[in-house]
Amino acid sequence: MGRYLALLIALMLGSWIAFNDQLLPESQPVGAPATEFSAERAFADVTLMAAAPHPMGSPENARVRDALVSRLTELGLSPQVRPGIGLQEPKDAAGRVIAGPVENIVAVLPGRDRNAPALALMAHYDSVPGSPGAADDAIGVATAIETVRALKTRGTPARDVMLVITDGEEAGLLGANHFFRRDPLAKRIGLVINAEARGSTGRVNMFQTSAENGRIVDLFARTAQRPASSSLSVLLYEKMPNDTDLTETLRAGIAGLNYAIIGRQFDYHSATSTPANLDRGSLQDMGTQVLALAGEAAFASQLPGRAPNVVYSNLFGNTVIAYPIWFGWVVIAVIVVLLALAVRWARHSGEFPAVDILRGMGALAFAGVGTVAVLQFARRLTGAEFGFIEQRFLMAQAAPWEWAIMLLSLGFLMLAAGDVARGRRWMAAVPLVFGLACSAFGTFDIIGAVSGVLAGVLGFFVYNRPASRKGAWAGALALGLVLTVILQVAAPGAAYVIAWPLLAAAVGAAATALSAKRGVLPIGLLVILAAAALGWQGGISHFAYEGMDLMPLFAVQMITAGLVLWPLAQPDTGAQKGLVIGGVLLGAGLAMTLIIRAEDPWTPRYPQVSYVGYQVDQDTGRAWRFSPEAMSGAWTNAVLRAEGGPVEKLSHWAWRRPMLAAAAPPVAEPTPTIALAKARDGTLRLSAAPPAGARTLDLRLRAATGGEVTRIAGVPLELALPKGEWVRILWQAPGNGLEIALRPSGPGRLDVRYVAGFDRWPSGVAPLPGRPADLIAWDNSDSTFVSGTRAFSW
Repeated sequence: MGRYLALLIALMLGSWIAFNDQLLPESQPVGAPATEFSAERAFADVTLMAAAPHPMGSPENARVRDALVSRLTELGLSPQVRPGIGLQEPKDAAGRVIAGPVENIVAVLPGRDRNAPALALMAHYDSVPGSPGAADDAIGVATAIETVRALKTRGTPARDVMLVITDGEEAGLLGANHFFRRDPLAKRIGLVINAEARGSTGRVNMFQTSAENGRIVDLFARTAQRPASSSLSVLLYEKMPNDTDLTETLRAGIAGLNYAIIGRQFDYHSATSTPANLDRGSLQDMGTQVLALAGEAAFASQLPGRAPNVVYSNLFGNTVIAYPIWFGWVVIAVIVVLLALAVRWARHSGEFPAVDILRGMGALAFAGVGTVAVLQFARRLTGAEFGFIEQRFLMAQAAPWEWAIMLLSLGFLMLAAGDVARGRRWMAAVPLVFGLACSAFGTFDIIGAVSGVLAGVLGFFVYNRPASRKGAWAGALALGLVLTVILQVAAPGAAYVIAWPLLAAAVGAAATALSAKRGVLPIGLLVILAAAALGWQGGISHFAYEGMDLMPLFAVQMITAGLVLWPLAQPDTGAQKGLVIGGVLLGAGLAMTLIIRAEDPWTPRYPQVSYVGYQVDQDTGRAWRFSPEAMSGAWTNAVLRAEGGPVEKLSHWAWRRPMLAAAAPPVAEPTPTIALAKARDGTLRLSAAPPAGARTLDLRLRAATGGEVTRIAGVPLELALPKGEWVRILWQAPGNGLEIALRPSGPGRLDVRYVAGFDRWPSGVAPLPGRPADLIAWDNSDSTFVSGTRAFSW
């Protein structure tokens, strides 16, 4: 069997394995057994909730709340609406507080032991403005309801199963904040399963656990059906700024797991997140996973306790491999033994220079770092800027862009492996050119420049003479070993990502005397090992592609792919087939990138976003129509010019950044009522009542002498008021307003700025024209904002 035919077979088999691993289960019908999860039954609840956007505090959110209460009453669960105040101090924004009144829904399926720690199924019922929220998070609520219904048909559980449907998650985890910090029911909970979404399709991933997760992972591994989860995803999520309701659970010291789908992120927080666009296979997958674990936990005599964290990942089918962190060193020791045997047996068939091992290490590093330069150039070449809104251009073409990434990555790997057999220094120029060219698109690209220069330096020293296949592969495996050891020391939860493919490669290296053995059986073994490793790795690559617009992540993927593909990808000394194949793949990837750049992807299914707002400054009497520059377009520009004024780039204290704005006729809008009173103990009470119909009230406070905010709406906190600096309090779902308790440092002055938001376009100005079918409103677009100031002295 020729090596390139073997390589082709390995790639095809690996792709087939990865593809099948991502296939969604079939949605089970309404008539499915009552004890099982049915996506078709659950989908009725998605439709019930996701008829229209329903942000916290809106009339539509109240409708969804009442509909859910009725639904749970039908199931015999005696639901309660438990109001309270949620308050959040975002970790990434000092001097800022988000707060507001929430209405959580709690229902209980009673267990045999009402005093045993309860199992809680959690999801949130509010959506962001502008999105029906079929995925985020009607899918989670529907999963929780159908899971409780199925558990009820299985008999009386050992413990209470509590359904916690929170309000105000999108505003800042406000419902969960109130529940886990101030609702006494939270003290009864021993384990939480949270269901979320950041897209509208894809396999469900259990991406977060509480700390000391050994027994939780054991429960997950024993019950999950075709699971997708790993200690890597847990590790990465801990480092990311993202939060879900489970964040508040973990802060309260309660154990938990987090499930989500992240495929087709184009629909995330978008008007396209409708029931029609939600993949029912994803709903079935989420329900199957959650019910499997919940069923075991609900009927078990004890919930899983705490145990040391473990390294784990799904493999194929229902298999999850998990082991203690220390066992990673055993895996490394096995790899070392296999590599030592492989090199020793390889030398029996002919010596190879030790310098070839160094060249192999450098060549694989060159492949990984150079891939970053190539992919960063391709990302720039698409013409899409970085950022969630800007990235929607690529999200609308998600499949071809993922193909382009794969072709470019594999093409460069083939070039790197192919030229080791010839050893020509011009190879060093390839990633250097790509990396430096990243800065030819208007701004300096540090990722492209650094990766291109680093790869160029590596290539200069590696590609100065040919290296044998045995020596180069030994070097590639040695680099994999070094990286595995580094990860085992620094981030043991991620070490398996390299260690497992390296173990497969080491088995192949030992069995084939580092690829010296020829014939169908040795090559066939290499094909099987490579296909299995690539198929498993494909799920990681797909998850990385869906989760983050970050090209450096694919350096790791190319290094792990190179470990198993190298003996098939590197030709005999002096041959240039690898260069030809690599060049063709690289060219195909660049061609596809240019096609993506030239494509107009906007359709009614994948529409472009727009944002326009009307703001009146009640201090100056001036008003504007405004829009973020990133969302400008023909329709938006026409709206801005509707009153005849020129469009300019303006700044206003109420806007986070300069906006495209045009003067508009000022409309009389109601103003908030703001008053300051001094208590006998010397503290101040600032009361703020929003104007009728407002859904948000944004307050900015500045104390001339400094001080501290001690309470907001009765909730204690310690928020510093630095002298002369603004502090922001964003009050959601205003209701009757709020009272803020302040402790000033001394006599002085308090400046207050306010912005009240109304989910409507003002009357008395030119109305908004209809949007084209391929254009949608984003977030709280089409809203009215009134701003102004107050000043108080004491």
